[in-house]
Amino acid sequence: MASLDSPITIVRPHLIEFGIGTAGKLGKWAAEKGYRRTLVISDAFNASRIDVLELTGQVAVFSEVTPEPDTANLEKVLAAANGADAELIVGFGGGSAMDLAKLAAVLAGSAQTLHDVVGPNKVHGPRKVALAQVPTTSGTGSEAGIRALVTDPRTMAKLAVESLHMLADIAVIDPALTFTVPARTTAATGVDAMAHCVEAFTNRKAHPMVDIYAIEGTRLVGKYLARAVKDGNDAEARAGLSLASLYGGFCLGPVNTAGGHALAYPLGTRWHVAHGAANALIFPHVLAFNTPSAPEKTKAVMEALGCQTSDNIASVFDAAYAFCAELGIEMKLSALGVPESDLDAMADDAFAIRRLLDNNPRDLTRADIRSIYTAAF
Repeated sequence: MASLDSPITIVRPHLIEFGIGTAGKLGKWAAEKGYRRTLVISDAFNASRIDVLELTGQVAVFSEVTPEPDTANLEKVLAAANGADAELIVGFGGGSAMDLAKLAAVLAGSAQTLHDVVGPNKVHGPRKVALAQVPTTSGTGSEAGIRALVTDPRTMAKLAVESLHMLADIAVIDPALTFTVPARTTAATGVDAMAHCVEAFTNRKAHPMVDIYAIEGTRLVGKYLARAVKDGNDAEARAGLSLASLYGGFCLGPVNTAGGHALAYPLGTRWHVAHGAANALIFPHVLAFNTPSAPEKTKAVMEALGCQTSDNIASVFDAAYAFCAELGIEMKLSALGVPESDLDAMADDAFAIRRLLDNNPRDLTRADIRSIYTAAF
């Protein structure tokens, strides 16, 4: 893990508006900038409430964002972006909408294709349009980051793009937009936000400059997630989770996730398990596996979650599993429709995600991954 004198690069959206009732500040900001043509990229539900953004001028809406979007969904988004000739692109929704907005902002009207930019720092800049992000869930933290992912349906693998050119000009985080998120989704996305923080905190690339966000994001989830699941209109709890999600996004740029996300991805790409639900199911298994390599940080994580544990693997697993299960999260692969016959293929897929596995504090072999899937089945 990095020491205090290790170099690190920190990036943030140029402007962050945070708080209950801030959604309308996007429209005021856009008007002050003189943007006359806007494209909002969203799912069907959030597209029905874009009035809260108070946008003026010509506003086009793409409302067909799908969960775990694939390359076909991106092609539709790019067609809409090219047709709208927008000066401002807005991602309005969960991580899927915000990731597609990032890609539309850099690929629409560009000679580059998706496959030209997969990987780090391959996008040609500068960007031609402004980019705004407005999250409506508390999970991905995508509003704060420079990465976007879509699934290649041919290989059933995530294609990850990383570029400073995908950093938002403005992120508007209004926790009131999350009041309508169902309890089960609130639980899963909240654990996803926490997983971003925990995986960054225990990461081989972990850095003190990021640790402060990681452990505070974890603490916020420990304090507020159960409250928000119990009462979706609890404004303080929703705001706490929105802040945790934002802090998780801060962790992703300079450090990123590790083994937990690598093992979660095949659940989404192969069996369309929602990203948050997949991460929540995997979380206790990988946290416990990593405990011998990061005992002090694991102890800090469990204390931040309000869990009393010893420092052995079984104790950590039991406490982390209980934390997730008591939120009503499904913790068995078999109950999510994943067949046992696919566990070997999933293990192959996960083991190939070196960009994340190489961050893990403890080496995860292909056999380790298969064993975790078996235990989670």
